[in-house]
Amino acid sequence: MNFDEPRLATFRAQRATGKLHLRYEDLAQDGRPLLTTLPVALGVLWRSLTIPAPVREKMREQGIIPILTRYSIEAFAGPFAIERPLEVEGGFELTHARDEKGEVLRIFLDMEAKLTGKKGRTNLPPPEDEGATAVAGTIDVEHVFTRPFAPPGERKITSLDFDGAPFVPEKQRDFSPPQAAIDPPRGARAIDPDFVEDETRVALGLMHTDSNQHVNSLVYPRLFEEAALRRLAARGRPTTVLARSLHITYRRPSFAGESLRVFVRAFDTDRGVACVGYFFGSSDDASKVDRARAFIQMRFE
Repeated sequence: MNFDEPRLATFRAQRATGKLHLRYEDLAQDGRPLLTTLPVALGVLWRSLTIPAPVREKMREQGIIPILTRYSIEAFAGPFAIERPLEVEGGFELTHARDEKGEVLRIFLDMEAKLTGKKGRTNLPPPEDEGATAVAGTIDVEHVFTRPFAPPGERKITSLDFDGAPFVPEKQRDFSPPQAAIDPPRGARAIDPDFVEDETRVALGLMHTDSNQHVNSLVYPRLFEEAALRRLAARGRPTTVLARSLHITYRRPSFAGESLRVFVRAFDTDRGVACVGYFFGSSDDASKVDRARAFIQMRFE
Protein backbone atom coordinates (compact mmCIF):
# COMPACT_ATOMS: atom_id res chain seq x y z
CA MET A 1 0.00 0.00 0.00
CA ASN A 2 1.48 3.32 -1.05
CA PHE A 3 0.89 6.44 1.02
CA ASP A 4 0.06 8.94 -1.72
CA GLU A 5 -0.31 12.57 -0.64
CA PRO A 6 -4.14 12.71 -0.59
CA ARG A 7 -4.27 9.63 1.60
CA LEU A 8 -1.60 11.05 3.90
CA ALA A 9 -3.59 14.26 4.20
CA THR A 10 -6.63 12.26 5.29
CA PHE A 11 -4.61 10.29 7.82
CA ARG A 12 -2.88 13.37 9.27
CA ALA A 13 -5.95 15.34 10.27
CA GLN A 14 -9.71 14.98 10.17
CA ARG A 15 -12.51 16.94 11.74
CA ALA A 16 -16.10 16.17 12.55
CA THR A 17 -19.12 17.41 14.47
CA GLY A 18 -21.76 15.64 16.50
CA LYS A 19 -24.03 15.80 19.53
CA LEU A 20 -23.47 14.67 23.11
CA HIS A 21 -26.73 13.87 24.91
CA LEU A 22 -26.52 14.57 28.62
CA ARG A 23 -27.57 12.50 31.62
CA TYR A 24 -28.40 13.70 35.13
CA GLU A 25 -24.97 12.56 36.36
CA ASP A 26 -23.19 14.70 33.75
CA LEU A 27 -24.10 18.02 35.40
CA ALA A 28 -23.63 19.30 38.94
CA GLN A 29 -26.61 20.68 40.84
CA ASP A 30 -25.92 24.19 39.54
CA GLY A 31 -25.79 23.10 35.89
CA ARG A 32 -22.01 23.09 35.48
CA PRO A 33 -20.67 20.11 33.51
CA LEU A 34 -18.46 17.65 35.36
CA LEU A 35 -14.94 17.20 34.06
CA THR A 36 -15.52 13.52 33.40
CA THR A 37 -18.47 14.38 31.15
CA LEU A 38 -16.30 16.05 28.53
CA PRO A 39 -14.12 13.10 27.41
CA VAL A 40 -17.28 11.23 26.43
CA ALA A 41 -17.32 13.63 23.47
CA LEU A 42 -14.36 11.74 22.05
CA GLY A 43 -16.70 8.83 21.39
CA VAL A 44 -18.79 11.14 19.20
CA LEU A 45 -15.66 11.94 17.19
CA TRP A 46 -14.43 8.34 17.02
CA ARG A 47 -17.73 7.29 15.49
CA SER A 48 -17.44 10.03 12.85
CA LEU A 49 -13.70 10.05 12.18
CA THR A 50 -11.96 7.02 10.81
CA ILE A 51 -8.37 6.20 9.98
CA PRO A 52 -8.55 4.71 6.45
CA ALA A 53 -9.61 1.04 6.56
CA PRO A 54 -6.44 -0.32 4.87
CA VAL A 55 -4.32 1.49 7.47
CA ARG A 56 -6.41 0.12 10.35
CA GLU A 57 -6.06 -3.40 8.96
CA LYS A 58 -2.29 -3.12 8.72
CA MET A 59 -2.09 -1.71 12.25
CA ARG A 60 -4.19 -4.59 13.54
CA GLU A 61 -1.96 -7.13 11.77
CA GLN A 62 1.12 -5.59 13.40
CA GLY A 63 -0.47 -5.28 16.83
CA ILE A 64 -0.24 -1.47 16.77
CA ILE A 65 -2.72 0.46 18.92
CA PRO A 66 -2.90 4.18 19.84
CA ILE A 67 -2.85 4.06 23.65
CA LEU A 68 -4.24 6.99 25.66
CA THR A 69 -1.43 8.68 27.59
CA ARG A 70 -2.61 12.21 28.42
CA TYR A 71 -5.75 14.33 28.98
CA SER A 72 -6.02 18.11 29.38
CA ILE A 73 -9.57 19.25 30.13
CA GLU A 74 -11.18 22.55 31.07
CA ALA A 75 -14.87 22.92 31.92
CA PHE A 76 -16.85 26.16 31.99
CA ALA A 77 -19.81 27.43 33.95
CA GLY A 78 -22.76 27.28 31.58
CA PRO A 79 -25.21 26.48 33.11
CA PHE A 80 -26.72 23.72 31.00
CA ALA A 81 -29.76 21.47 31.17
CA ILE A 82 -29.97 17.80 30.35
CA GLU A 83 -32.81 18.39 27.87
CA ARG A 84 -30.44 20.03 25.37
CA PRO A 85 -27.50 18.07 23.92
CA LEU A 86 -24.09 19.66 23.65
CA GLU A 87 -22.55 20.28 20.24
CA VAL A 88 -19.17 18.64 19.72
CA GLU A 89 -16.61 19.84 17.17
CA GLY A 90 -13.11 18.42 16.95
CA GLY A 91 -10.64 16.23 15.18
CA PHE A 92 -7.36 14.37 15.24
CA GLU A 93 -3.85 14.87 13.94
CA LEU A 94 -0.78 12.68 13.71
CA THR A 95 2.43 14.14 15.16
CA HIS A 96 5.80 12.96 16.40
CA ALA A 97 8.49 13.89 18.92
CA ARG A 98 12.25 13.51 18.67
CA ASP A 99 14.93 13.03 21.30
CA GLU A 100 18.02 15.15 21.87
CA LYS A 101 19.82 13.21 19.11
CA GLY A 102 17.12 14.04 16.59
CA GLU A 103 15.79 10.49 16.44
CA VAL A 104 12.06 9.77 16.46
CA LEU A 105 10.99 9.21 20.05
CA ARG A 106 7.23 8.64 19.75
CA ILE A 107 4.39 8.91 17.26
CA PHE A 108 1.17 10.44 18.53
CA LEU A 109 -2.50 10.48 17.67
CA ASP A 110 -3.57 13.85 19.09
CA MET A 111 -7.26 14.69 19.45
CA GLU A 112 -9.02 17.88 20.47
CA ALA A 113 -12.63 18.85 20.92
CA LYS A 114 -14.74 21.84 21.90
CA LEU A 115 -18.21 21.45 23.38
CA THR A 116 -20.85 24.15 23.23
CA GLY A 117 -24.49 24.28 24.23
CA LYS A 118 -27.54 26.40 24.88
CA LYS A 119 -27.70 27.74 28.41
CA GLY A 120 -30.42 26.46 30.70
CA ARG A 121 -31.10 24.65 33.96
CA THR A 122 -32.77 21.38 34.89
CA ASN A 123 -35.53 21.66 37.53
CA LEU A 124 -34.39 25.17 38.53
CA PRO A 125 -35.29 28.67 37.31
CA PRO A 126 -33.52 29.36 34.00
CA PRO A 127 -30.65 31.85 33.76
CA GLU A 128 -31.41 35.34 32.47
CA ASP A 129 -29.66 34.54 29.18
CA GLU A 130 -31.37 31.17 28.67
CA GLY A 131 -30.81 29.85 25.16
CA ALA A 132 -27.58 31.76 24.61
CA THR A 133 -24.74 29.62 23.24
CA ALA A 134 -21.87 29.02 25.66
CA VAL A 135 -18.74 26.91 25.73
CA ALA A 136 -19.15 23.88 27.98
CA GLY A 137 -15.54 22.75 27.80
CA THR A 138 -12.45 21.91 25.82
CA ILE A 139 -10.36 18.77 25.76
CA ASP A 140 -6.96 17.84 24.35
CA VAL A 141 -5.90 14.20 24.28
CA GLU A 142 -2.67 12.41 23.48
CA HIS A 143 -2.38 8.80 22.32
CA VAL A 144 0.96 7.08 21.68
CA PHE A 145 1.19 4.41 19.01
CA THR A 146 2.59 1.24 20.56
CA ARG A 147 2.45 -2.56 20.48
CA PRO A 148 1.03 -3.08 23.98
CA PHE A 149 0.94 -6.89 23.78
CA ALA A 150 4.46 -7.35 22.38
CA PRO A 151 7.53 -8.17 24.52
CA PRO A 152 8.90 -5.05 26.31
CA GLY A 153 11.72 -4.48 23.81
CA GLU A 154 9.37 -4.56 20.83
CA ARG A 155 6.59 -2.20 21.93
CA LYS A 156 8.03 1.15 20.86
CA ILE A 157 6.84 2.56 17.52
CA THR A 158 9.07 5.07 15.69
CA SER A 159 7.39 4.81 12.27
CA LEU A 160 4.18 3.45 10.83
CA ASP A 161 5.64 0.95 8.36
CA PHE A 162 3.16 -0.64 5.98
CA ASP A 163 4.29 -2.69 2.96
CA GLY A 164 7.79 -1.25 3.10
CA ALA A 165 6.56 2.34 3.16
CA PRO A 166 7.61 3.76 6.56
CA PHE A 167 5.69 6.87 7.50
CA VAL A 168 6.56 9.46 10.14
CA PRO A 169 4.03 12.30 10.52
CA GLU A 170 5.35 15.60 9.25
CA LYS A 171 4.39 17.69 12.28
CA GLN A 172 6.85 17.60 15.20
CA ARG A 173 6.03 18.69 18.75
CA ASP A 174 7.50 18.59 22.22
CA PHE A 175 6.94 15.73 24.62
CA SER A 176 6.75 16.19 28.39
CA PRO A 177 7.49 13.30 30.74
CA PRO A 178 4.43 12.02 32.63
CA GLN A 179 5.68 13.33 35.99
CA ALA A 180 5.53 16.93 34.71
CA ALA A 181 1.79 16.83 35.42
CA ILE A 182 2.44 17.26 39.15
CA ASP A 183 4.63 20.34 38.87
CA PRO A 184 2.98 23.00 41.09
CA PRO A 185 0.81 25.52 39.21
CA ARG A 186 2.52 28.81 38.44
CA GLY A 187 2.26 31.19 41.38
CA ALA A 188 0.78 28.49 43.62
CA ARG A 189 1.02 28.76 47.39
CA ALA A 190 1.38 25.44 49.17
CA ILE A 191 -1.31 24.36 51.60
CA ASP A 192 0.45 21.05 52.23
CA PRO A 193 4.24 21.03 52.62
CA ASP A 194 4.44 17.68 50.81
CA PHE A 195 2.31 14.91 49.35
CA VAL A 196 -0.01 13.14 51.77
CA GLU A 197 -1.23 9.59 51.26
CA ASP A 198 -5.02 9.44 51.22
CA GLU A 199 -6.50 7.35 54.01
CA THR A 200 -8.65 5.36 51.58
CA ARG A 201 -7.21 2.55 49.49
CA VAL A 202 -9.37 1.83 46.47
CA ALA A 203 -10.22 -1.81 45.74
CA LEU A 204 -10.47 -2.20 41.96
CA GLY A 205 -13.19 -4.42 40.52
CA LEU A 206 -14.65 -5.15 37.11
CA MET A 207 -16.83 -2.05 37.46
CA HIS A 208 -13.65 0.02 37.01
CA THR A 209 -12.52 -1.71 33.80
CA ASP A 210 -13.31 -1.52 30.10
CA SER A 211 -12.82 -3.70 27.01
CA ASN A 212 -9.13 -2.79 26.88
CA GLN A 213 -8.79 -5.22 29.81
CA HIS A 214 -7.63 -2.65 32.37
CA VAL A 215 -8.97 0.17 34.54
CA ASN A 216 -10.67 2.82 32.41
CA SER A 217 -8.89 6.16 32.06
CA LEU A 218 -11.81 8.14 33.55
CA VAL A 219 -11.71 6.17 36.79
CA TYR A 220 -8.55 7.99 37.91
CA PRO A 221 -10.00 11.55 37.76
CA ARG A 222 -13.09 10.42 39.68
CA LEU A 223 -11.02 8.76 42.39
CA PHE A 224 -8.67 11.71 42.61
CA GLU A 225 -11.43 14.30 42.92
CA GLU A 226 -12.85 12.35 45.86
CA ALA A 227 -9.39 12.06 47.47
CA ALA A 228 -8.77 15.79 46.90
CA LEU A 229 -12.05 16.65 48.65
CA ARG A 230 -11.02 14.51 51.62
CA ARG A 231 -7.69 16.35 51.68
CA LEU A 232 -9.41 19.75 51.63
CA ALA A 233 -11.75 18.67 54.42
CA ALA A 234 -8.76 17.55 56.50
CA ARG A 235 -7.26 21.03 56.09
CA GLY A 236 -10.52 22.71 57.13
CA ARG A 237 -11.32 23.89 53.63
CA PRO A 238 -14.84 23.81 52.17
CA THR A 239 -15.74 20.87 49.98
CA THR A 240 -18.54 22.68 48.13
CA VAL A 241 -16.21 23.10 45.17
CA LEU A 242 -16.15 21.46 41.75
CA ALA A 243 -13.17 20.43 39.62
CA ARG A 244 -12.91 22.75 36.60
CA SER A 245 -9.64 21.78 34.95
CA LEU A 246 -7.61 18.62 34.76
CA HIS A 247 -4.26 17.50 33.42
CA ILE A 248 -3.54 13.80 33.78
CA THR A 249 -0.87 11.51 32.35
CA TYR A 250 -0.89 7.73 32.38
CA ARG A 251 2.34 5.75 32.74
CA ARG A 252 1.12 2.18 33.31
CA PRO A 253 -2.28 0.48 33.67
CA SER A 254 -4.08 -0.95 36.69
CA PHE A 255 -6.26 -4.05 36.75
CA ALA A 256 -9.27 -5.54 38.51
CA GLY A 257 -8.25 -7.28 41.71
CA GLU A 258 -5.60 -4.68 42.59
CA SER A 259 -5.92 -1.73 44.94
CA LEU A 260 -4.73 1.83 44.47
CA ARG A 261 -3.03 4.28 46.82
CA VAL A 262 -3.58 7.99 46.15
CA PHE A 263 -1.14 10.74 47.15
CA VAL A 264 -2.40 14.35 47.22
CA ARG A 265 -0.91 17.80 47.77
CA ALA A 266 -3.07 20.95 47.91
CA PHE A 267 -2.25 24.49 46.79
CA ASP A 268 -3.92 27.88 46.71
CA THR A 269 -3.88 29.65 43.35
CA ASP A 270 -5.35 32.86 41.97
CA ARG A 271 -7.99 30.74 40.22
CA GLY A 272 -8.99 28.59 43.16
CA VAL A 273 -7.63 25.60 45.05
CA ALA A 274 -5.55 23.12 43.07
CA CYS A 275 -4.50 19.60 44.01
CA VAL A 276 -1.74 17.55 42.44
CA GLY A 277 -1.04 13.89 43.02
CA TYR A 278 -0.30 10.43 41.78
CA PHE A 279 -1.42 6.81 42.02
CA PHE A 280 0.47 3.70 43.12
CA GLY A 281 -0.63 0.11 43.44
CA SER A 282 -0.72 -1.23 46.99
CA SER A 283 2.42 -3.32 46.42
CA ASP A 284 4.36 -0.68 44.42
CA ASP A 285 7.40 1.10 45.85
CA ALA A 286 5.90 4.54 46.47
CA SER A 287 9.31 6.09 47.20
CA LYS A 288 10.00 6.30 43.47
CA VAL A 289 7.49 8.96 42.47
CA ASP A 290 8.50 8.89 38.79
CA ARG A 291 7.30 5.25 38.67
CA ALA A 292 3.72 6.09 39.66
CA ARG A 293 0.92 4.70 37.52
CA ALA A 294 -0.71 8.07 36.79
CA PHE A 295 -0.01 11.73 37.59
CA ILE A 296 -2.73 14.33 37.91
CA GLN A 297 -3.34 18.04 38.49
CA MET A 298 -6.85 19.32 39.20
CA ARG A 299 -8.17 22.83 39.86
CA PHE A 300 -11.36 23.60 41.78
CA GLU A 301 -13.81 26.49 41.88
